[in-house]
Amino acid sequence: MHHGQVPRPIARGLSILRDRIAAAHIPSSKIDETLLVATWNVRELGKHPRLDASLHYLAEVIGMFDLVCLVEVRDDVHDLAKILQYLGPYWRVVFSEYVMDAGGNRERVAFVYDSRAAVFTGLASHVIGTRKKVGDEFVDTVSFWRPPYLASFRAGNFDFVVLGTHVRWGASIKSRARELGKLADWIASEQSGRFVFDKDLIVVGDFNIPSTKSPLYAAVTSKGLKAPTGILDPGSDLAERATYDQILVSPKFPDSVTGKGGVVDVWSGSYRPLYAGISKKSNAQLTWEMSDHLPLWIELNTDDDRWKADQVLARRAAIDATR
Repeated sequence: MHHGQVPRPIARGLSILRDRIAAAHIPSSKIDETLLVATWNVRELGKHPRLDASLHYLAEVIGMFDLVCLVEVRDDVHDLAKILQYLGPYWRVVFSEYVMDAGGNRERVAFVYDSRAAVFTGLASHVIGTRKKVGDEFVDTVSFWRPPYLASFRAGNFDFVVLGTHVRWGASIKSRARELGKLADWIASEQSGRFVFDKDLIVVGDFNIPSTKSPLYAAVTSKGLKAPTGILDPGSDLAERATYDQILVSPKFPDSVTGKGGVVDVWSGSYRPLYAGISKKSNAQLTWEMSDHLPLWIELNTDDDRWKADQVLARRAAIDATR
């Protein structure tokens, strides 16, 4: 990280945070061999200016991975830009536009990545749901409160697409299940299309699913999405009980997950030690500085010549189909 010269209290906070990160046993990144993918709800990043210490801490956590999906990034991206500065010159971001109504909460999805480990390959889009014609209009019958956002990347021999989402919250489980089911339907339809960009799909974000035994989890996995080996039930709330955040992969995703993954307990019972001499905010208030969610991550093996051969064959088949 490019923290530079920081005040002593921030340096102490970084030292404590590094000890918490070390407890997660995140493997070192190996460019062109493995890829560390994470997702993190960063609690309305940009809604209110964060303390400089917080931006250093967020950068420290993000920098442990190669590609991170951030959800709840707000319309104001000045703090995101500062985090990228602390991450250093190799780090890049691809992010979505925001939705201005109350359901959209002025939120963006952002993919922050180390360009030495992953390369953005050109596709970036909101998910556009299946519509029906009603009179003279084409109407989306089940709305995404915040449209999922996807982007394509390459790491080593592996081309893939990451889709990030923040599913609606609230008391209506039925409405949330419909939105999750619609996401599953869209993915299944897109994956079976003639001109699908890439069938190696990773779906990440905050699904607002309290348990993998709930009908909400059944809805999003109804068309074949599945949890990679090793991260089926880690809780991503601060109590590590609720499975709000998920990393799922498409049904035909290569057998590439190394089995390493989980949550990073940056909370460890209290954020207060990180802010000694910096802020007297309560733990509840400090969740607006750090987050009320924990990062969730997996490791992928990207050094596999089978992927390269499969990709060449798939592209040849797509070209032949257009002739």
